[in-house]
Amino acid sequence: MVTRIIVDSEKELAATGSELIVSEAERCASLKGGFSIALSGGKTPRPMHGLLSKEPFLSEMPWDKTDFFWVDERCVPIQNRQSNYGNAKRDFLDKAPVRPGNVHPMPGEMDPETGAREYGEFLIDFFSLSEGQIPVFDLIFLGIGEDGHTASLFPGHDVLDEKERPAAALTGGEPPLDRITLTLPVINRAKKVAFMVSGKSKAGIIKKLFGPNSHDLPALKVRPSDGELVWLLDSDAVSLIE
Repeated sequence: MVTRIIVDSEKELAATGSELIVSEAERCASLKGGFSIALSGGKTPRPMHGLLSKEPFLSEMPWDKTDFFWVDERCVPIQNRQSNYGNAKRDFLDKAPVRPGNVHPMPGEMDPETGAREYGEFLIDFFSLSEGQIPVFDLIFLGIGEDGHTASLFPGHDVLDEKERPAAALTGGEPPLDRITLTLPVINRAKKVAFMVSGKSKAGIIKKLFGPNSHDLPALKVRPSDGELVWLLDSDAVSLIE
């Protein structure tokens, strides 16, 4: 199932994303006593993250039953403004009643290969899986780069072909940085995946993604096998679509 939600502004996009997170968190906490979410970095989700630490979302969110993970991470210190975990920490985690034990950042300050292996092992343990089984997140939030990458899955990279490891190390982006990323098998096993895309700078890639013959782009390899795919877009992002 694919759902597209188009709103008028970046501000409205942030509110819509926050509403989605809180709604899914409340539903999962009620049904099974817990909620797992993997967050993305970059500029687009930061207004949404900021809203989560403000009313009405602050009081509605079941913080004590929510476990926070990350889709990808740049291998930089937490204090670095490129750290996805560091930004989320500053934007809302330090301002909300989050249990420290419910926050599970990628180990971006260690050797990338070691960090990816350890994060993958942690996911297997957290979700009580056997070796070879794939973690199932309740919600994964993704963004899109102007080249069509998502998470840290870049066009043409061999990590796109990964079938077994939950997390992998690679070098990519502009400027190129060592990174850790969840792999497509994990992303595509999630119960719900939400792309959040904002701004005229993304209009070109959105037009390409929604057009024909674009299936080699990493973002279009996101196809949940047994879940829902949600596109959250503002009017600027879809401005080139007729």
